[in-house]
Amino acid sequence: MWRICCNFDPENDFYIDVRMRFLGNIEAKTDVKGRAFLPAVFRKELQQAGEEALVLRKDVFQDCLVLYPESVWNSQMDELRHRLNRWNAVHQQVYRQFVSEVERITLDGNGRFLIPKRYLKMAAIVQEIKFIGMGDTIEIWSKPSVEEQLMKADEFKSAIENLMEEHPWEK
Repeated sequence: MWRICCNFDPENDFYIDVRMRFLGNIEAKTDVKGRAFLPAVFRKELQQAGEEALVLRKDVFQDCLVLYPESVWNSQMDELRHRLNRWNAVHQQVYRQFVSEVERITLDGNGRFLIPKRYLKMAAIVQEIKFIGMGDTIEIWSKPSVEEQLMKADEFKSAIENLMEEHPWEK
């Protein structure tokens, strides 16, 4: 059984169907072959949503990896394709690069998956990793890298205050 939550997207004036919520951060390690256990809390969320397949991609903006449940990946591809013109060479190049740099991931019976060597290198992962639940996706970071990327407490406080003062959905 899966749950459906709806989030309103005020910019596009529609509701987004979200089946799962990955929350929190969990430290883990990869083995010598590059395998990692997907944290049980995230596996449970996938099972409740009826998701079996995952897609792995390097993040577009950060040096981390992103695990997409297949339905979320398909929605992302559809949204990107919808925003791009098939007859524009740059748009085609963007789409090609976005969809070609992915790896389909399957969990073994123990909940482990293999992070291919090229992805380990892209994200500077040696052994210690951190899984971060990002709502409908899961980020995988090199533990030292993520600690450098997080805001200091006062920066975060200021940023969240500024964001929450603006209410575009109330305009």
